[in-house]
Amino acid sequence: MLRTAELDELLLHSENERVEFKEARATFNERDLSRYMSALANEGGGRLILGVSNQPPRRVVGTSAFPSLNDIKLRLLSRLHIRIDAYELNHADGRVVVFEAPPRPTGMPVAVEGGAWMRSGESLVAMTADMLSRIASEAVLDVSAEICTQASMHDLDPQGIATFRRLWRLRRPDLNIDRLDDDQLLVDAELLVDGGITYAALILMGTAHALARHLANAELIFEYRSAETSIAFQQRHEHRQGIILMIDVLWRQIDARNEVFRITDGMYARDIPMFNELVVREALLNALSHRDYANGDSIFVRQYPNRLEIVSPGGLPRGVTTENMLWKHSPRNRRLAEALTRCGLVERSGQGVDRMFELTITEGKGRPDYSATDDYSVSLALRGEVPDLRFLRFLEASAHDSGSAFAVEDLLIIDLIHREQPIPANLTGHISALRDRGVIEVLGRGRHARYLLSRRFYDYIGKPGSYTHRRGLDRAANKALLLQHLRANPLLGCPLSELVAVLPALDKSQIRVLLRELYAEKQAHVRGRTRAGRWFPGSAPQDESNRDVDF
Repeated sequence: MLRTAELDELLLHSENERVEFKEARATFNERDLSRYMSALANEGGGRLILGVSNQPPRRVVGTSAFPSLNDIKLRLLSRLHIRIDAYELNHADGRVVVFEAPPRPTGMPVAVEGGAWMRSGESLVAMTADMLSRIASEAVLDVSAEICTQASMHDLDPQGIATFRRLWRLRRPDLNIDRLDDDQLLVDAELLVDGGITYAALILMGTAHALARHLANAELIFEYRSAETSIAFQQRHEHRQGIILMIDVLWRQIDARNEVFRITDGMYARDIPMFNELVVREALLNALSHRDYANGDSIFVRQYPNRLEIVSPGGLPRGVTTENMLWKHSPRNRRLAEALTRCGLVERSGQGVDRMFELTITEGKGRPDYSATDDYSVSLALRGEVPDLRFLRFLEASAHDSGSAFAVEDLLIIDLIHREQPIPANLTGHISALRDRGVIEVLGRGRHARYLLSRRFYDYIGKPGSYTHRRGLDRAANKALLLQHLRANPLLGCPLSELVAVLPALDKSQIRVLLRELYAEKQAHVRGRTRAGRWFPGSAPQDESNRDVDF
């Protein structure tokens, strides 16, 4: 259930696939409500929030729609055949009504009035045939677990089986893997089921000939281009063999042009490769193990001098987004993922993705970039250059001084603040610990809070004046807002309680400090004392200028 503080946080951000705002001051059409619930359920679940202004900057305006929520919930259940939650929030600025739609069932769209709905910009539209087909394909829960009826043990590469055996033995020496023959090894790994070869076995250790016959789209195409703007490639290689043998070959091709930079800054020196092997291997294995094998396209890996791009067919698995991928794990090919876990190539818990984010940020390269991902493909870009060595040193020194490494959530927050980007609500719980460690500073409170890397960072980059300037801009902006409000009320003036509402992120003592500065600058003055005092724009009249001021 959404809380009032979380609503205030949501108001700061634009609508997304999970949230839809509607003003609906008096009423809201039930037909539209049903369609919105259908669309939100079909898009993974989400909220429709009534009583909020349609256009940003968003604010609560209140709504009197749907006075009896129990009645509307029953009607929605009878129409949609899924349970919709509905509740009120008693916000300080008015009543807010929240409808929450759960994710649709696997392989089944949520329909109403004979059709399934989806959102397109600001509009509701009927779900396209392509989207309906994709949802229906989910009924096959795991392609990799199915048996390829025409395949046999001869379609598996003996070297691939031996490599799988060796890696599994290293991971689980207690299992005495070597006592098993090849057939039993694959049976125990659930790659051979009832005498049949699974697609997971073919993807993992199939020969090139077998994959060409049985699963031709299990292909990865590697291209190298000498410039971002280059259309023609300087090297191209089509990989069609089991993952367990392909991954080393592919890494060697990438590493052949992988420069290592000797970064020096005074007494500080460090070697950083353009592309970190652990990061690249994890990214490749993610693409190979989570791609949609029902899709006929190939995986493309494109290398440039300072960037690596990996594009795999099929969007992210259901329920996973670019925002929650560090915390939400839903393997599309579970049998294949389990086999890769057995031999230690991937982590079922998602720790490999965490490691990717951790390494790219701590190397000063920023987060892995999934911004080009859409419903049809997952696109990952890895930057090779270190744009800011001093930021890298700041991270290392901060971890050293505090005596503990940063969690991946901490690194995400630090990177977002460094890039002056907003912090998602699910990360805000880590902010106080970073503040206590002296890594960041928090300016203001609540939903109006702003974040700044600590003074130590600006000392590291040799720009302590930038720190003062950034804090000063914040202070100057607050004073300007107070002065703007005073000038809008020149005759009646404003009590302190009203000025506190102008800057709700600050408490009364902080507001008083700003008012004292405005008074000293002769931009504002006060008449009266304590609670009866009222503030006016401009300097005090001559007959009041010599009075003692108590505020």
